[in-house]
Amino acid sequence: MPHFRRLRRLAATIAVSMMAVFPVAAQESDEADARSIVLMSAIEGPIGPATVKHINRVIGLAEDRAAAAVVLRLNTPGGLADAMREIISEILASDVPVIGYVAPSGAHAASAGTYILYATHVAAMAPGTNLGAATPVQIGGMPDGFPGSSPEEEPGTDDRQTGDDAAGKETSEQEKDDLRPKDAMTAKATNDAVALIRSLAEMHDRNADWAERAVREAASLSANAALKMNVIDLVAGDVQELLAAADGRSVEIAGASRVLNIAGLPVETIEMDRITRILSVLSNPNVALILMMIGIYGLIFEFWNPGAVVPGVVGAISLTLGLYALNQLPLDYAGLALIGLGIAFMVVEALTPTFGILGFGGLGAFVLGASMLIDTDEPAYQISWWMIGTMAAVSGAVLILLLGFTLRFYRAVPVVSGRTRMLNSPASVQEWSGTEGFVWADGERWHAEGTAGLVPGQTVRVREVAGLTLIVEADPDAKAPERKG
Repeated sequence: MPHFRRLRRLAATIAVSMMAVFPVAAQESDEADARSIVLMSAIEGPIGPATVKHINRVIGLAEDRAAAAVVLRLNTPGGLADAMREIISEILASDVPVIGYVAPSGAHAASAGTYILYATHVAAMAPGTNLGAATPVQIGGMPDGFPGSSPEEEPGTDDRQTGDDAAGKETSEQEKDDLRPKDAMTAKATNDAVALIRSLAEMHDRNADWAERAVREAASLSANAALKMNVIDLVAGDVQELLAAADGRSVEIAGASRVLNIAGLPVETIEMDRITRILSVLSNPNVALILMMIGIYGLIFEFWNPGAVVPGVVGAISLTLGLYALNQLPLDYAGLALIGLGIAFMVVEALTPTFGILGFGGLGAFVLGASMLIDTDEPAYQISWWMIGTMAAVSGAVLILLLGFTLRFYRAVPVVSGRTRMLNSPASVQEWSGTEGFVWADGERWHAEGTAGLVPGQTVRVREVAGLTLIVEADPDAKAPERKG
């Protein structure tokens, strides 16, 4: 994507140079810009790898088509930090103005959505929407005592410092001390998030102090309150009202000031393409885990039944898709290793029964690995405990069935090796004189003893094994060989 962006910028530079040489072309270009369109797309649900791919595509289309602006309609509870940062980088590097719009009424831009809204060139909300609660989820949420964690405290208000006496100041200092993170990792995550959102606020001359409160205290605001506190730029009921209100505003794009001329322009909605929709489904860690398990069991069944083909094909495809999906998520490789170890233990238990020791150990490793597989506390990207329990139960059932089958097989099939294998097996007489001679048995030539009258070619049965000599007798069911002459 960065390489394509550089190429587009190079093409734009060449176009500007041509306009300077040919004024007529420049005039035609201005007329074409006047007939431009606005592209709109939605960020709905949890923000993840599919959202990043979609926003990259939308902004790329807007730059290729010289759109007047891009409207990102936000309605999200948040998402992955890495995905959020990629989207912010794409917005800041865009050559087309990006308008963030929390809509429709009842929508919210929480957590990662607040950061994205602060990153847009124009921030707007529909009536009846809210934003905020931008505390990094990875640090474990709000500890007890955080302002805003109590239901009695109303979001967006702060009347703690109204007193001027010494007691009031002392209380304020105590509350500030309570807000400080209690461990190094929490402090690092919080301070990094604060630095990011403050820098975004300062870029667009918005309320940086409230942005910090949204991170440290999980503060939230309604649309009207956000407008009064200079957190957003506009409140608009629909897209056309948004374009009319934003028209004439000056925004900074790539270090240069640009005036928006977007009132009344046609709006084209860009939906996710099929590949992105598939990625959106695969980005669900529960789906990824199911695909990976189907793939592993499919390959196991193929190895047990070579030539079945179908389990191997389905297993290989499912495993590839599952691993691809996991690669898009913040993966904990220790969890992945535990899942693999657990499955290996269960397979070994099925092949070489160890009275359940490896089997139960494998189930425990699988459950532990699945619970820590995704390295984030974002609820939308956590593997469901119901899913973990179901997959563990299925794995346990397969283990019990295979173990039972193996035990029944060992009990039903007699041992056929060494002396036992030779007893009652057929042999063919090669040479015979009196009561002894040589026979061919089990692919080898043996010295044999038996009754008189046996002839070469006659089929006999092994009655006993005495060292390296077979004791044989004529097989009554075998047809006697024809005598020559």
